[in-house]
Parts: sequence; structure tokens; C-alpha cells
Amino acid sequence: MRILIDGDGCPVIDIAISVGKKFNMEVIIMCDTSHIFNKEGAKTMVFSKGADSVDFALINIVQKEDIVITQDYGLAAMAINRVYYVLNQNGLIYNNDNIDRLLYSRHVSKKIRQSGGRIKGPKKRSKEDDINFEKSLIKICEGII
Repeated sequence: MRILIDGDGCPVIDIAISVGKKFNMEVIIMCDTSHIFNKEGAKTMVFSKGADSVDFALINIVQKEDIVITQDYGLAAMAINRVYYVLNQNGLIYNNDNIDRLLYSRHVSKKIRQSGGRIKGPKKRSKEDDINFEKSLIKICEGII
């Protein structure tokens, strides 16, 4: 079992590495050339810039027992049926019951923006978000969820 992190813009890399160490799991950070990481306790794989280059690289190497961490609904949708678990930076576990709603919400927001409308952005990240993420990842690693 490995933890694969979509590293582009991921605020929980250090937490994921810490949990990975606790459970003796390999942690792989995947990013493009604009976000290069050098973190102790994790392997970093760097890919060329390009639309979704990291996403497709991640999908090409995942294994059924892996855990994927991403904020990207599109990547989550591709990974759901290929891996053990997919979760976001706030601890939400993506599944077949919630991904369609999330993708639809993203689509509607994009339509509003394209037509000149404004939408409220995400709320500011809190310490509670980090705690929720860590709890979810630990439960997954322990096999509780």
C-alpha cells in the first residue's frame, strides 16, 4: 500500500508523510516542474508542465491498494474505481455517491464564470481541516473505514 499525492497545490503533504511514516507506507509526491518538492520521507516524481500531465501520470502508476490524495475532482473521478481510497485535503473520501455531485457543481461554477458571473471561492483553510484530513487518513490506514 502506498500514498500517492497530487502535489500541485496540496496543503497536506507534510501530514500525509507523517501518517505514511507511522504506518510504514511509501509516500510518493507527484508534481509538475512548477511545484518541485524535496521532502524527507517521500519520493518525488516530477513531470513536465501541461494540462493534466500529473493526473494522467498518477493514473498510469496507481495500484488497487493505493491511497490517492487530490483536490482535483476530475482526477478523483478517474481514480475512484482503481484504488483503495481517494480523499481530498479536508478528509473527504471521494466515492461513487458524491463524485457526480461534485463534478456537476464544478461544471455549474465554470458556466457561471464563463458567462461573467462571480461565485464565492472556497473558505480559508483552518486547523480543523488539517485535523479532519489526518483523522480520515489514519482511519483508512488502520482499515477502520
